[in-house]
Amino acid sequence: MNQFVEFEGKNIDQALARASDELNTPVERLQYDVVSYGSSGIFGIVGAKKAKIRVKSGKLKGLTQEAKEQARDLVKDAFQLDDDSYSVDIEEEQDVEQAEDGFERNGGDEDDEGDESPETSTVSPEDMDKVIATGKEALQRLVDFITEDSQITVEMVGQRVVFKVEGGNSGMLIGKRGQTLEAIQYLVEKIVNKQNEHRVRVLVDVEGYLKTRKSNLQKLAAKMAEKAQKTKKPVTIGQMNAYDRRTVHLHLKNNSAVRTQSVGEGYYRKLIIFPKKGKRGRPSN
Repeated sequence: MNQFVEFEGKNIDQALARASDELNTPVERLQYDVVSYGSSGIFGIVGAKKAKIRVKSGKLKGLTQEAKEQARDLVKDAFQLDDDSYSVDIEEEQDVEQAEDGFERNGGDEDDEGDESPETSTVSPEDMDKVIATGKEALQRLVDFITEDSQITVEMVGQRVVFKVEGGNSGMLIGKRGQTLEAIQYLVEKIVNKQNEHRVRVLVDVEGYLKTRKSNLQKLAAKMAEKAQKTKKPVTIGQMNAYDRRTVHLHLKNNSAVRTQSVGEGYYRKLIIFPKKGKRGRPSN
């Protein structure tokens, strides 16, 4: 059935902007009804009312008990858990954080596309075919539990397997700030590597979201680097996963006026941009 979510703002445009951000959907693609246009009240204070819209968030498949059990079994299989233990390891996050630390120590010498870790080895073509088939099947099952009418294509970028999801409700698959997509990718990578001797890197993208996310992060990095230079004070960027932090590291590696460093651990890990004394950097590309 159709799901509706209400959003408010000082005016319709602001309410639409909030809906677009929350649902990860461009404003022009939103299907909505105006509940209230709002009013400024007397002198903009007394009796002011916010504008309100009702946005259709798409069709969601109702999950049968069998489907729920299949999803539960899929997660258990991915993490090798029993019924009494649903703890999730953070091996992948630690790997990328170690790569971050190495990047900082080496002064940013890593290649932008060179994300292979030391323990990642070349997988034979036969094994790679099995990895792709397993990953595509697992991803399709996960996606089908969330939305319908999605298609998955696969391509290789170096030794990384890239699964591209098109169609369906992309906002539901991506989630707020990409959190749902990140969880889906984590599950798929765990599943494809369960029986493999060598670790295979996996990337899951939905409707080109990752490219847009990377572009937005690069713009943010340039803006924060400029702020650090002007104020001559460190600038902190929080609430990013390890891959997002690495994007910022890489984008600012050629900016001679700043240096970047990640501090803290886990959820509290943050990236700090430090200005270098007496240097003016060229804008990051």
